[in-house]
Amino acid sequence: MSNRLFQGVIHQMRDSIDRTFGVIDENFTIIACSELGKIGETLPEFTVNSNEISVVAGLTFKCLGTNQGTNYIVFVEGEDILASKYASVLSVSFTNIKYYYDEKYDRSNFIKNIILDNILPGDIYLKARELYFNSDVHRTVILIRSMNNLDVSVYDIIQNLFPDKAKDFVISINETDIALVKETKPGIDTKTVEKLATSIADTLSGEFYVHVVIGIGTTVENLKDLARSFKEAQTALEVGKVFDTEKTIVSYNSLGIARLIYQLPTTLCETYLKEVFKLGSIESLDQETLFTIQRFFENNLNVSETSRKLFVHRNTLVYRLEKIKKITGLDLREFDHAIIFKIALMVNRYLKSNPIKY
Repeated sequence: MSNRLFQGVIHQMRDSIDRTFGVIDENFTIIACSELGKIGETLPEFTVNSNEISVVAGLTFKCLGTNQGTNYIVFVEGEDILASKYASVLSVSFTNIKYYYDEKYDRSNFIKNIILDNILPGDIYLKARELYFNSDVHRTVILIRSMNNLDVSVYDIIQNLFPDKAKDFVISINETDIALVKETKPGIDTKTVEKLATSIADTLSGEFYVHVVIGIGTTVENLKDLARSFKEAQTALEVGKVFDTEKTIVSYNSLGIARLIYQLPTTLCETYLKEVFKLGSIESLDQETLFTIQRFFENNLNVSETSRKLFVHRNTLVYRLEKIKKITGLDLREFDHAIIFKIALMVNRYLKSNPIKY
């Protein structure tokens, strides 16, 4: 990619510089040149000083940058002062162009390839060294999914919220999903990341009227695990869509038993439902009854508190619980039966949702 980048710039500059110039790589092979016929030629090797001008065999040389090694060297035809000035100016220009190109494209594409599993694990650290990429820092993948199609570019907004392109990477996954790969401090807790995600959602909603849901993967310590964090963020969104439809922020670490149910085969789930509701069917429970059950669980199986919250007499609630026991064979006032019923409701919701698996 650097070859084409350098050649494109040289093509624009060649009318302004009245002599042959170009770039060679670490093998002293010409990879870009104002004279296209010279591309591919190999020059005699010589000792390169990264901070100084070198003059060899009628050519003037200058390395790109002072902190990026000697991977690329600019050469200009001639040994005069003007050749030295051309070489110095070209070195600065190409160094800055390559730096910004790497920052904007190569590094972002590198991260995108990692999270989408488009790069072999063995190649990750080789590419990281090539891009001078810090591999061993803590990062968290935050997946932002837009729920409405507007003219507002969510990608640009997120980029402006996280302008430090050396630490944070904003990756466009598809028309609705944007992944934020955020550098985080070691030992950061889930609540802190959730607060950050909440601020993103509030900004998009309050200032740009864009409704989003956000999935958060676990924090990882190295580059190769970013793909896992990304899949966890996807799973968090899909599981949240099934079990926590009212939540805007869903963290993988907070999914609890919903994560376990989501990973079960549908045949096993169907068998479980048949065993739990062998005396009746969950379909026979009307919406009022299901609402009562939900409130009963929310109030920790406390009959008095639930009846107060539902604005019904205690005996009315007891009657409803007896009705549920008659239909299903489960007494929700008993802790073990309540757990079985709670899981059964979640399994039933999971089967009805037909969620996407990653």
